[in-house]
Amino acid sequence: METASRDELAAWQRDRLAWTLRHAYDNVPHYRAAFDAAGVHPDEFRDLPDLARFPFTGKADLRANYPFGMFAVPRPQVARLHASSGTTGKPTVVGYTAGDIDTWAGVVARSIRAAGARPGMLVHVAYGYGLFTGGLGAHYGAERLGCTVVPMSGGMTERQVQLIQDFSPDVIMVTPSYMLAILDEFRRQGLDPRRSSLKVGIFGAEPWTNAMREEIEEAFDLHAVDIYGLSEVMGPGVASECVETKDGLHVWEDHFYPEIVDPRTGAVLPDGEEGELVFTSLTKEAMPVIRYRTRDLTRLLPGTARTMRRMEKITGRSDDMMIVRGVNVFPTQIEEKILAVPALSAHYQVVLTREGRLDDMTVRVEIRPEADAPDIREAAAERLGAIIKDTIGISAGVEVLAPDGIERSLGKARRVIDRRPRD
Repeated sequence: METASRDELAAWQRDRLAWTLRHAYDNVPHYRAAFDAAGVHPDEFRDLPDLARFPFTGKADLRANYPFGMFAVPRPQVARLHASSGTTGKPTVVGYTAGDIDTWAGVVARSIRAAGARPGMLVHVAYGYGLFTGGLGAHYGAERLGCTVVPMSGGMTERQVQLIQDFSPDVIMVTPSYMLAILDEFRRQGLDPRRSSLKVGIFGAEPWTNAMREEIEEAFDLHAVDIYGLSEVMGPGVASECVETKDGLHVWEDHFYPEIVDPRTGAVLPDGEEGELVFTSLTKEAMPVIRYRTRDLTRLLPGTARTMRRMEKITGRSDDMMIVRGVNVFPTQIEEKILAVPALSAHYQVVLTREGRLDDMTVRVEIRPEADAPDIREAAAERLGAIIKDTIGISAGVEVLAPDGIERSLGKARRVIDRRPRD
């Protein structure tokens, strides 16, 4: 399937979409009501463009049907449950049949192999295990590929480094922000990360820039490859970069049908235009999702290393976009500017406040240990402020902190702290 022709792939997608729409309509009350309200029926689906007539699914729909209302099979047929953290409301719960878990392991194995891993390699999994899909998703996929798995999970950073030194893994799977914490621990222990056994790093669960890729690759002398997924659609393994090209993430279109829509109007955009990524599952049994709005911003491009289309690296999210004095700003933009200043590390936070009527943005960022001197801190702060002003168009305060001045995350980094009053 990875090298099937576009015509072959489209035929698979038509058949699987027709099945998914009928499966959802017949078995999920939410979808029956939503389709009926939109005046569409699964029998009216004939070809891929017809999908645009069907309604979107959002996170609010999943929360409104908490915990098991979106399931399309009886609860005893659900082999496993995962859930989001619920930090912005009720958690979103997802279910998997045994068949779904088998499919998931297959697409993650495909992703890991595309990233450069091969059977027999040792894979160090530092994604969190538990309700978060990252750890178990990576684990099952690596085992399916025929790799040996170290189920380390997150945290205990000193222990992470010890086991990397002792076990000599070939591959590490972890969030990019936590990989930076592991890098700091290597250096704290006086170890050269370039002499570690790691050959491939598979990083996901949060947006990260090509500038961060270059920093990690240079620090560890490895290939840093992006993997994409979200629990509502499956988990990690929805799309992956290929180590041969590292030019965007190939979407595994035989299992997940992607669309790009205008975030404001919902209109479908042609390939090549940036907008919000939307997914429809094609093979999920327990919890099919129809046109799920991910809020991730990207664009679809033709395939290169595989015939399946690529999605560009996520540039941000439509729901974590900061609006500061009328200017749209994404955390990844700030990260890119920080990494353009050699004295600054990639550990940062953006703090938003409001005095009176005007918003203020302060970037808190660490100095690199080898550059920690008062005059260098001052120059770096001035330089970063100027770059943000010149390229993004807003004035920002910059606080350059000592090494380890930013709280470390064991999973997804908390990049934005919004202290503005809620009107």
